[in-house]
Amino acid sequence: MAYIKSRKHAVARALPPLGSAAAATLFALSALPASAQTSTSTLKEVRVEGASADYKADTSANPKFTAPLVDTPQTISVVREQIIREQGATTLTEALRNIPGAGTFFLGENGNTSTGDTIFMRGFDTSSSIFVDGIRDLGSVSRDVFNVEQVEVVKGPASTDVGRTAPTGYINLITKKPRLEDSFAGSVSFGSADYARTSIDWNKTISGADGSGTAFRLNAVAQDGGVAGRDFVKNKRWAVAPSLAIGLNTPTRIFLDYVHVKQDNVPDGGVPTIGLPGYSNPDALALGARRRTFLDFASPVDPSNFYGTRSDFDHVTSEMFTARVERDISPDVTLRNTTRIGRTAQDYMLTSFLPGGLAANGSMPADNSGFLATPNPSLPNTWTFRRNLPTNKDQENRIFVNQTNVTAKLDTGGIGHSISAGLELLREEQNNLNFFAPGFARVNTTFAPAGSWPDASLYNPNRDVVGYNRLRNGTGSNGRTDTIGLYAFDTLKLNEQWQITGGLRYDHYSTDFNSTVLTLPSRSITSNQLSVSDGLLTGKLGVVYKPAQNGSFYAAYGTAAQPPGGANFALAAAGASNSAGRTDFLPQKAKTYEVGTKWDVLNKRLALNAALYRTQVSNEVVQDPTNAAVFTQVGKKRVQGIELGAAGAITDNWGVSAGFTTMNTKVDGATNSQDRITVLAYTPKQAFTAWTTYQFPFGLTVGGGARYNGKMTKGFDAAVGTPAFAEAYWVFDAMASYRVSKNVEIQLNIYNLFDEAYVAAINKSGYRYSPGIPRSGRITANFTF
Repeated sequence: MAYIKSRKHAVARALPPLGSAAAATLFALSALPASAQTSTSTLKEVRVEGASADYKADTSANPKFTAPLVDTPQTISVVREQIIREQGATTLTEALRNIPGAGTFFLGENGNTSTGDTIFMRGFDTSSSIFVDGIRDLGSVSRDVFNVEQVEVVKGPASTDVGRTAPTGYINLITKKPRLEDSFAGSVSFGSADYARTSIDWNKTISGADGSGTAFRLNAVAQDGGVAGRDFVKNKRWAVAPSLAIGLNTPTRIFLDYVHVKQDNVPDGGVPTIGLPGYSNPDALALGARRRTFLDFASPVDPSNFYGTRSDFDHVTSEMFTARVERDISPDVTLRNTTRIGRTAQDYMLTSFLPGGLAANGSMPADNSGFLATPNPSLPNTWTFRRNLPTNKDQENRIFVNQTNVTAKLDTGGIGHSISAGLELLREEQNNLNFFAPGFARVNTTFAPAGSWPDASLYNPNRDVVGYNRLRNGTGSNGRTDTIGLYAFDTLKLNEQWQITGGLRYDHYSTDFNSTVLTLPSRSITSNQLSVSDGLLTGKLGVVYKPAQNGSFYAAYGTAAQPPGGANFALAAAGASNSAGRTDFLPQKAKTYEVGTKWDVLNKRLALNAALYRTQVSNEVVQDPTNAAVFTQVGKKRVQGIELGAAGAITDNWGVSAGFTTMNTKVDGATNSQDRITVLAYTPKQAFTAWTTYQFPFGLTVGGGARYNGKMTKGFDAAVGTPAFAEAYWVFDAMASYRVSKNVEIQLNIYNLFDEAYVAAINKSGYRYSPGIPRSGRITANFTF
């Protein structure tokens, strides 16, 4: 329901995967009466009369922001837990549907398929700029939001906040913490594609107002189900997140958090783009009359087709421990120290494919091209393509972080200061193991064929096949980055109308990369050891004018930087290479300019914002037009547009969250084959999102949302015949909930209400795409005590 009246903080909706012991335990817990959940007290009902705080955030949970959001000169969007719960969102990707222009639009490069939260935002890959409570979260995995209080999306300059980062912003997940209240919430959900999920959120006061203030909180989830509209794809996981808070009523507070996540998924490599608008036959243009023009009129495939095999899997284990200590030195000075140890391991195999055409000389291309064969042009059921491009990944990410932060408020000469400063020490490490490609495998001391899967039928693929023998080849890579970061922010209040917010950060980073490569058929193994270290200085500055206490106009400027190896820990040797990770290359740099206005209206229950922005990225790698073996950093990219947003309550019963953005992009000076397009790929020109709910006085809440993504260009790699872009689309969702009693609520969600067919993501070559989720539904029972 839109406005929870039985307690202030409920959890995400859910239901137990059948046959799972963990899920059975969670379901049993959710069914316990209140008297069984605490031995000393009854869970108290907390009534929430207003709704404005449920969609609207007044401040960021990040202490580096030294002013309320209405006075912060930057575009910051916050997705609150209530919206996540109302929409039935379970992953970060689903939660980000509330952020216009941010999404998983990129399916992968050529035969490789992207994994996890591959987020593009304002034209750039933001996957390596995802944080949890201000600390980088490593690993290209799908993140569940069962333990998330809110998702903060910061657009524009970000390096001053978090160090090396994508040029257009970052995403910060704020986790749930124990509170001094007794509450229990649970939910069970069923839905399309055998979807089943259960979750609990239990908060217990151990020592309340009459003591130091100690509380325990347990969040847990279990899910097992398919994906609507996709055969055989599966998302199965369970997770538990206990946390303990000590001293909540004292000047010294301690927070101890642990999160353990286990996933056992069947990944999705998408479907061929044949038959989509813009598709034509994939044979090389040089063939002339020999090109198969009948493919120009081929029918599209069934978007539910699964082109993988029964061998495909995605196994993820993630665990993270965080200890945070806060000390109020005085009413205006607080010192915080946070230590985190984290590990994410992913073992992944997916049968990917690349159904290309004949080579320029009319011959079949090499095996790894996945040639689309049409032995009988008049019988499409005979058409096949090679299924021999396994995406293999055995990767482990580790992180150790210690952050010290101090916040203070003081006055100097009639000027008020709100200061945040700190020191960050980070060690991030990534290990990868390599595998034999189809065709070769080591057997004792000799090499033998590893095999490949049988060809796939284009229109009727069979997943029940075996063939490829997945074996490690004894090589791999290890990348490690050590960083020391120093930062300081200050908001200077000159008077009631004028404020200045600024910050500086200096990072010294050192990256070491070691790799080994097996060369066949010579069977030789070569090793590569590379290192790079340097310093990064970034900053931001904003001037705020407040014509009224509830509004502001601002102008801001900021910088960001991404050094070689900063996104993936991988370095490349100096020389003739187009890799941005070359040790002789400079960091990618970005400058962002923004002017805007923010207002809290309707008794400060509704936040409105509007901004004009422009981001310029330099030091892009380009190929010399006169010497194809030479690459330089003279390329530039640009994205600019407007950003509009609203979040909060229009009336006591009517809540709304909406956003609109335009992204006008341009690529300058890039002449290499990978960047011949003159606009940024995977970036819709316009994007809109909205969600609204209305609560009736008799316990019924109805709501709905709309999402629009404009026309989106794919990457460029000289692929022939594939769609150059994905078409624009609208998707509408709806929900209704009814509060049966103060403790029980039933909720129905319908997704893609009008069953719109659309391309959700497309790969770089354009041979494959991810179909959008068709019309589907979920029903959820929520329990609060």
